[in-house]
Amino acid sequence: MQGVVNNPPVIDPASNALVAERLRQIAQDLGTLAEKQRSLEESLALPQPTGLWDIFNGYIGVFIVSFVITLLATPIMRRLAISNGIIDRPNEARKMHKLPIAYLGGVAVYLGIVGGIGFSYAERYHHLLTWHKITNPAHLTPDETIVLVPMSILVGLTIIMLIGLLDDVINVTPLQKIGGMLVAAAALAMEDVGVKVAQQVLTGAGALITDSLATPKGWEIIVNLPFNVPLIGGNIHLDIIYWTGTAVIAIFVLGACNAINLIDGLDGLCSGISAIAGAALLVIALTLASYDHGRLDAARIVLCLALMGSCLGFLPHNYNPASIFLGDSGSLMLGYLIIVIVLTLGDTGRTNLVLCGLIIFAVPIIDTSLAIVRRKLAGQSISAADDNHLHHILKRMLGVKGAVTVLYAMGGAFGVMGIALQSTKARFVYALVLVIAAFIGVIALKSARKKQLEEQAAASAVPAGAPPILGAPVDGAAPTQEPLPKKA
Repeated sequence: MQGVVNNPPVIDPASNALVAERLRQIAQDLGTLAEKQRSLEESLALPQPTGLWDIFNGYIGVFIVSFVITLLATPIMRRLAISNGIIDRPNEARKMHKLPIAYLGGVAVYLGIVGGIGFSYAERYHHLLTWHKITNPAHLTPDETIVLVPMSILVGLTIIMLIGLLDDVINVTPLQKIGGMLVAAAALAMEDVGVKVAQQVLTGAGALITDSLATPKGWEIIVNLPFNVPLIGGNIHLDIIYWTGTAVIAIFVLGACNAINLIDGLDGLCSGISAIAGAALLVIALTLASYDHGRLDAARIVLCLALMGSCLGFLPHNYNPASIFLGDSGSLMLGYLIIVIVLTLGDTGRTNLVLCGLIIFAVPIIDTSLAIVRRKLAGQSISAADDNHLHHILKRMLGVKGAVTVLYAMGGAFGVMGIALQSTKARFVYALVLVIAAFIGVIALKSARKKQLEEQAAASAVPAGAPPILGAPVDGAAPTQEPLPKKA
C-alpha cells in the first residue's frame, strides 16, 4: 500500500507582507487610541483635594444650601408662629425682651441643617460636592463609596427638635424632655456613633492597673476587648468600652442640650455661639480629613458646615432687635448637634480629640456649671430659674449687644484654644483653659452673689443681740448723717 504524501502549503510572500503591514497599522491605531484615552481622562478628571482649603471648597455647597434654606424659611416660620399664637411673652422679670416675640425659629434651623445633609446625600445626582481623598479602604462603605452622615444622627436630631417644638407649643414635663434626649442618645449608640469616646482613657487605666498590680494583663484584656461573663445557663457578652461610651453619650447629650438652652437668653447669643463652635470644630474636622483620620471624616465636615450655614442664616433675623426666637426646638437641637460632632471626634478612640471639642464648647459648659454651683450655694433647686447667668451679668453692665459681643469673643477664644490643643498637644493649653475658666467662674459667682456676700459681711460685723450701730444702714436704707453724742 502506497503512503500518502502531505505537501506543505505554499506561502505567498506578498500576502505575508500585507498581513504584517496590517498588524503594524492596528498596533499604531491602538497606540493612538490609548494616547487619546489618557488625554481625555486627564481633561475630565477632577483634581483631588489635598490641603484644608481645597477640602473646604469641595464641601462648601453644604454650607450654601443650609444658609439659604434657613434664611428663607425663618420669616415663613415667624408668620406661621404669629398666626397660631406661638409667641414668647415677657411675663417674667428675668426675660430680656419687652415685646412678644415669635417662636419656631428652631424649625427653620432644622430645615437648613437637614437640607445641607440631604445635599450631601444627593451628591451622586448633582455632582456639586467633591469628596476629599480617601487613602484607607476601610473608611469606605462596602460599595466603595464615602461614608455619609449616619442616619441615627438625623433620627436623634428630629426627635430633639420635635420634643422642643412640643414644649414651645403645648409645654411638656422635664421628664418627657429627658426621655426624648435619652432616645436620641440611644439612637447614636445603636449605630456606634461616639461609643469609642472613652477608649483611650480606659486603655490607659487598664495598662496602669496592670503595671501597678503586676497582673498578667488580665485587666488590660478586659478593658480592651469584649469578653464573656460566665453564668449558669450561658454567658453574657460584655464590652466595657461600648457600654462606657454609651453612658458617656447619654450624659453628654443631656448636658449639652440643657447647656445651650440655658445660654439662649439674649438676641443672637445662642445661634452666634453655636456658629462659632461650628467654625472651630470645622477646622479640626478639615485637619483630620487631610490625613484620612477615620470613617466619619466626611460626615463630620458636612455636619459642621450644615451647623454653621443654618446658624448664620438664622442670625440676621435673631440678632438684636430679634424678630424671632429659636425656642426650645432650636436651642436643644443645636446643643445636640454640637455634642454629636464632638463625639465623632472620638470615633477612632482618641479621647484627647473629644477634650478639644469640649474646650470649644466651654462657654455653655462654664455657664451651666456656675448655675449649678450658684443654686446649690443659695439652697435652691438646680432647675430653679434665675437672672444671674453670664449673659444676664454682662447685660447689666454692657447692654444686650455688648454682652453678646463679649460672649462671642469668649467663644472664639476657647475655639482657638481647642484648635491649638488638637494641633500642638501642648500642656500649656490645658493650663491656659484652666486659668481663664477659673477667672470667669470666680468673677461670675462674685457678681451673682454680690447681695448675699454683702449681707454676710454685714451680719458678721454686728454681734448677735447687739444694738444697731448708729449711722449704719437699716433694712437697706441710706446711712444716717447724725453725729455721735458727745460724752459728758
